[in-house]
Amino acid sequence: MGFARTCSVALVGVEGVVVEVQADLEPGVAAFTLVGLPDKSLIESRDRVRAAVVNSGAEWPQKKLTVGLSPASVPKSGSGFDLAVACAVLGAAERLDPRELTDLMMIGELGLDGRVRPVRGVLPAVLAAADAGYRQVVVPERTVAEASLVPGISVLGVRSLRQLIAVLADEPVPEEEDPLEEGRPDPLLAGLLVPGTGVSAGLPRCEHAPDLADVAGQETARRALEVAAAGRHHIFLKGPPGAGKTMLAERFPGLLPPLTPKESLEVTAVHSVAGTLPPGQPLVHRPPYCAPHHSATMASLVGGGSGMPRPGAVSLAHHGVLFMDEAAECSPSVLDALRQPLESGHVVVARAAGMLRMPARFLLALAANPCPCGRHGTTGGGCECRPSSIRRYRSRLSGPLMDRVDLRISVEPVARSELVALGRSAESTATVAARVQAARERAEARLAGTPWHTNSEVPGHELRTRWQVQPGALAQAERDLECGLLTARGLDRVLRVAWTAADLAGRDRPTGEDVNWALELRTGVRRGALTTAGAGGASADPGAHPRETATTRPPGKQG
Repeated sequence: MGFARTCSVALVGVEGVVVEVQADLEPGVAAFTLVGLPDKSLIESRDRVRAAVVNSGAEWPQKKLTVGLSPASVPKSGSGFDLAVACAVLGAAERLDPRELTDLMMIGELGLDGRVRPVRGVLPAVLAAADAGYRQVVVPERTVAEASLVPGISVLGVRSLRQLIAVLADEPVPEEEDPLEEGRPDPLLAGLLVPGTGVSAGLPRCEHAPDLADVAGQETARRALEVAAAGRHHIFLKGPPGAGKTMLAERFPGLLPPLTPKESLEVTAVHSVAGTLPPGQPLVHRPPYCAPHHSATMASLVGGGSGMPRPGAVSLAHHGVLFMDEAAECSPSVLDALRQPLESGHVVVARAAGMLRMPARFLLALAANPCPCGRHGTTGGGCECRPSSIRRYRSRLSGPLMDRVDLRISVEPVARSELVALGRSAESTATVAARVQAARERAEARLAGTPWHTNSEVPGHELRTRWQVQPGALAQAERDLECGLLTARGLDRVLRVAWTAADLAGRDRPTGEDVNWALELRTGVRRGALTTAGAGGASADPGAHPRETATTRPPGKQG
C-alpha cells in the first residue's frame, strides 16, 4: 500500500481555498476513484492524468487508486488540480519521494501528451497559498510572471510533467520543444481566456488610449469629470445624442491615477479569474474600464453563472470605471442592483451552490438621453414625445440610485464655433490627470492616519465634525435640506464634492462657492457665484451654461 499527498488551490469566486490532494494505492482490481466534491471538468482529470503520466515515460500503477480532495465540503471545479493529482499518484507509486511533495503547492492542467497548460486564477491561488504558509509553488511556465507577483514565494515554472518528475527526482531535466521558437501559434494560451471576452475586456490598451483633447467644447462636463476623478465621485451625464457623453466617459479612466501595488494585485486577481487578463501582461497598472451593453442581465452585471458565481461587470471594473451607456434603456431592476455595491465597495452573491463576496469598488458613470427620442429641451430639436412618455423614461433611473450619484451634468450640444474652431487649446488627458493627482495627494495628506484615502470615502459625520467648512458656507445647503431638495445622504455627498473642489483649487477647506457649486452639480439649480478652476491657471465657470452672459460669471471675471 502506498500513500502520498500534496496541495493545490480551489477558487471560490476570486478567493482561493487550499486543498490537500491525497492519493492512496491498495491491492485490488485496477480502478481510479476521485472523491471530494469534484465537478464534471475535474472528474475528467482521471483520463487526462493517466494519459499524461504514461506519455511522460512513467508507469501507471495497476492497483486500486483513490484520490481524495480535502476539505470535501468545498466545491472544486476546473482543471487546475491535474498537476497535483498526477504527482500525488506518482508519490503513492514511489516514483517520487512522498516527502518532497508534502510542502509543495501545485497548480496546472495536463495535456494528454504531458505538457502543463496554464489555467486562469493563478494569482489569487498563489495568494491563498502564501496566506496559508506555503513558500514553494509549481505553476505552468506561461504563468510564472503572474505567480511571481506574490512576495515571499519561490515559483517553479514547468513546461511538462516530464520536467517536473526530473526536478523532484533529482534527475537531469529534459529539454522540451517550445512552439514559439518556430513561429507557430501557442495553443497553451487558450486556457487563459474565456471565449467571447477578448484578450483585453475591461482593461485599458495604452497604445490606443483616447485623449480628452479630442472632445470639443463641453467645459462644464470636462470640469465635472476632473472633480469625479479627483474625489472618486459617481457621475451622471444627460444630454441629446451626439453631444459627446460616450466620448467623455471613454476618457474618464485616463484621468485616474495609476493603481497602487495593492490595488494592482486586487484588479489582476479578478481579471485572472475571469479570463480577461491579456497574455504577457501579468500585472494591471491602469484602472480598468468596463462598459456593458444596456441589455446586460443582472447576473452578468453583479456576478453569476452556473455553479459558483463568477465575477460580473462590477467586479471587472474594480478600482476603475463602470460606464452604463443608455442607462434609461437598462432594466430598472438591473440598475438598482448597483445600489448595494456603490455603498459597500463589494458585492455578495448568493446561489444554491454557495455564497461569496467579490470586490466591487468602482466609479459609476451613467449616460442617458433626456427623452425617448433624445431631443427634449434642445433648441430646434422638435421633440414629439408625450409628457407621460418622458416621465416614464426618466423614472427608469430610480431615486435611490440617483441619490448615490454625486454629479449630475447636462451635456449640451456642441456649438458650431467650438466644433470647427481651428487651433483650439483644449487640455489633454495628461494635463488634467496631473491636477487630479495633486488633488488626490492633498486629500491623502489630510486623511493620513485614517482608513480613508479619497473624499468620497469619508463618512458624513466626520466631515461635519472633524473637517468643517468655512463658517456660513453651508447656509444654502441647509436650506435645501429643510425644503426637501436634499436628503441627509445628499448633504454628505455635497460636502464630499465641496472638499474635492477645494483640493483642486488648493484651498485648506471649502468655501461657500465650493459648496454652492457642489449643490449645483447635484441639483442642477444655479447658485449664483461659483468656484473657479484654481489649478492650472485657467479660470472658468464650470456650472454655467455655455451661452450664459457675463453678468452671471464669478466675481472678478466680468468684461
